[in-house]
This record gives sequence, structure tokens and C-alpha cells, in this order.
Amino acid sequence: MTLSERIDYDLKEAMKAREAARLGALRMLKSAFKYAAIEKSGADAVVDDETAMSVIRKQIKQREDAAEGFEKGGRPEQAAAERAEIVFFSAYLPAALSPEELSTLVKEAIAEVGASLGTPAGLGKAQMGAVMKAAQAKAAGRADGRSLSAEVQKQLP
Repeated sequence: MTLSERIDYDLKEAMKAREAARLGALRMLKSAFKYAAIEKSGADAVVDDETAMSVIRKQIKQREDAAEGFEKGGRPEQAAAERAEIVFFSAYLPAALSPEELSTLVKEAIAEVGASLGTPAGLGKAQMGAVMKAAQAKAAGRADGRSLSAEVQKQLP
């Protein structure tokens, strides 16, 4: 079952259970999938799982930003609604990497790229782009860019 099919199924289940909040979130997600499919290949296109996960991550990021804005604006009930949608969306993403797994992944990426750890100060940082690219490919969406970047910076001189 593809991710898109799973969301369709969960959408029907939310309708049957009359879960308004979940239903609204899944409808927004389905709409975002349709926009991504149209942008990618035209009106009759279907999103693949990789694109779907990318759309879900983007939607989560939007909800995080909105929740932060609502908190600053003194609207905690709206922030709570946004955070509830984040929980709904997060269920469709693979499990996040633990700090130990992230550290190991970055070490492997550094070795793969051949970034030199024993270089004079600053030269390791110049190789950060190549290491980040390799690390993101290895992480396959199980780690966000911010935590990956922090770990790479920590491990490169």
C-alpha cells in the first residue's frame, strides 16, 4: 500500500469515526499531494512515496511555524490545533534517528566523502556541503536538516 493509498484509507476511517480534526488535516494533506502531483507531472499524475514524504515534511514545517506564530500572538488554542495536525502527519513518516544513529550515519558519510578530519582549522568546514549531501541521502528523511547539520559541524574540525 502506497503512502497516498494509506492516507485515502485513513481519510475514510476518519469520516466514519466523525473525527473532524483528523479529517480536516488529512484533507489538507491530500490537497497538498494533488498540488505536488500537478506541479510534477500534470493533472493526472499520482505522487510517489518519496514525493509524498517530502510534502508531509513540508506540511509539518508549516504547522510548526504557524504554531510558533500563534504562541507569540497569544492564541494558544490555535497553536494546540496546529500541533495536533503535526501529530497526525508525523504518523506517516519513518521513525526519526536516535542521536547515536545520527552520529554513526554522519561518521559513515564523512568516510564515504573522504573529508579529512585532520586538516588545519577551517578546511574541514569547506567539505561540509559534500558531507551534508551524503548524510541526507543516507538519512532518507529520518533526520531533519538542522540536526544533521549540527552533527556534521560537530564532527568536522
